[in-house]
Amino acid sequence: MPTATPPTGTARLSLATVCLSGTLEDKLAAAATAGFDGVEIFAPDLLADPGSPAAIGARCRDLGLSVDLYQPLRDIDSTDPDRFAANLRRADATFEVMAGLGADTVLVCSSVSPDAVDPAADADLLAAQLHTLAARAHERGLRIAYEALAWGRHVDTWDASWDAVRAADHPALGLCLDSFHVLARGSDPAPIAEVPGGKLFFLQLADARELSMDVLSWSRHHRLFPGQGGFDLPAFLAPVLAAGYAGPLSLEVFNDVFRQSDPVRTAVDARRSLIALAEATALAGAGTDPVATAAPSLDGTAFVELTAGPELGRVLRALGFSRTGVHRTKQVERFEQGGARLLVNAAGTGSGAVAAIAVESPDPDASARRAARLCASPVPRATGPGEAEFAEIPAPDGTALFLCRTSGDTGPDGPAWPHDFVGVDEAPAPGTGITGIDHVGLTQPYDAFDEAVLFHRAVLGLDPVGDGEYAAPFGLVRSRALADPRRRVRLALTVSVLRRGDWSPAVADPQYVALACDDVLATAAAARAAGVPLLAVPANYHDDLAARLDLPADTVAAYRELGVLHDRDAHGDYLQVCTELLGGRLFLALVQRTGTHDGHGWPDAPVRMAAHRRSRLTRG
Repeated sequence: MPTATPPTGTARLSLATVCLSGTLEDKLAAAATAGFDGVEIFAPDLLADPGSPAAIGARCRDLGLSVDLYQPLRDIDSTDPDRFAANLRRADATFEVMAGLGADTVLVCSSVSPDAVDPAADADLLAAQLHTLAARAHERGLRIAYEALAWGRHVDTWDASWDAVRAADHPALGLCLDSFHVLARGSDPAPIAEVPGGKLFFLQLADARELSMDVLSWSRHHRLFPGQGGFDLPAFLAPVLAAGYAGPLSLEVFNDVFRQSDPVRTAVDARRSLIALAEATALAGAGTDPVATAAPSLDGTAFVELTAGPELGRVLRALGFSRTGVHRTKQVERFEQGGARLLVNAAGTGSGAVAAIAVESPDPDASARRAARLCASPVPRATGPGEAEFAEIPAPDGTALFLCRTSGDTGPDGPAWPHDFVGVDEAPAPGTGITGIDHVGLTQPYDAFDEAVLFHRAVLGLDPVGDGEYAAPFGLVRSRALADPRRRVRLALTVSVLRRGDWSPAVADPQYVALACDDVLATAAAARAAGVPLLAVPANYHDDLAARLDLPADTVAAYRELGVLHDRDAHGDYLQVCTELLGGRLFLALVQRTGTHDGHGWPDAPVRMAAHRRSRLTRG
């Protein structure tokens, strides 16, 4: 179970209960376990709880949580005087609830009602009604945070809400800024820096992927935590902080997956997203996070540890890998060719999987400390006398992430990881032209895809370099690629968007290691001659490829013989040859890039997946 890390930075961190699954009791406990300072209580969560507002407030205080916001109070303004009077009575009841909770700020959304006041037609009426509401709150020592919904009937941009707040002119009335409502409308957040900081009452943060749909559905189902989507949240947060905002950084994320996932795990992921956002904003020159540190520059993939039984060792030898060492205390063999290092763990189940990925860090201890700050604390590793000590961090999908170094016998953090292996008296293999590890492909559990994106971005400092979505033979698959700026470490994450009975995501799109080579045809031909089980690709694919790319006949013939898949874009080419599945869930790919192609073969993934399915059925 993930646990909270000590508070960092100066900002208070808050979480809306709507972000999490479970009852209100579950949500509050999860927020406290994850280390949040406060919560926004979503009214439907309170209504479903048997405790009184006072009891809920006491529960929050016992957990060390402040109630930073109660929300939402909807559709307050009205062109109908009787309805506005009824809305004020409803507001009075809300104020009573807030008194019990110990909350001093309530979120008031811009109205979507047909009778909403149009400030373009009667700005004075909207100002007067907001002033009246704020005055009633002020009498009780409360505040109104007015928010423009991106789908509001008349007030639907942050600057329109600011116009209304200025016109109402009451000290108990200020703005609530929600990054989703601002950025989903394409509004420029820079002018927020000119708003008096004292009028910025509350800040809600959310990310999202760019989707083509109505903004209400986008907001209600597809928000993400910062760092999981495509919004430039540091550019949003910077002017808010520059204006003098001093309240909590709070998350309000409506997401169908999060609301059915483990609430503690989701809350830890949420807190990681805020810490990473505050850090990125500070490193960009805004904010006051005193412990912000950039992720150390990665020097490459040190090794990938695999499990696939004896078959994998035989395939690696046929691929030209040399067996260069055996672990001093574990059933692990080391294979090397060029810059590619693969460890084969004979103690595994034999089902075939990526068990661990080790990345080269110039300062593994600093990388581990930063990971712990980002709610990804290393776990204890069993090591023998004199073995290398390096950080192991469990990734969301269960893969072990190692932070280590390869070169040097000893260092400030002890011996480098190769010291754990004893050399073997075997002649080196001649090799087949493999030069290194291009990338690693990891299939994610359904509930952990967005968590994995944030984890690898925050902990390793990787950046998104591509998003894909394709109709695979057994359902829709979503992919996201991450890489360091120098492209020395690349990951391709995939997830089956919908479950399909027993056809699990792990089987629908297996894990793999893509091995870089300078001449994929020569490497694949040598592999085929040595008995490597290369994946057969249908002739229909190569017929279409020849027509699309106008390839020479002898090239197409070689492609057919070796099962080459070829993706081309404006930046170059990506050629790959895949093995059959090794142990059921794993395959190796031989890849060659030309130009500055930055893809991962996703256009051809459906063809490859169908071929793997046929191969599995044929082999039994």
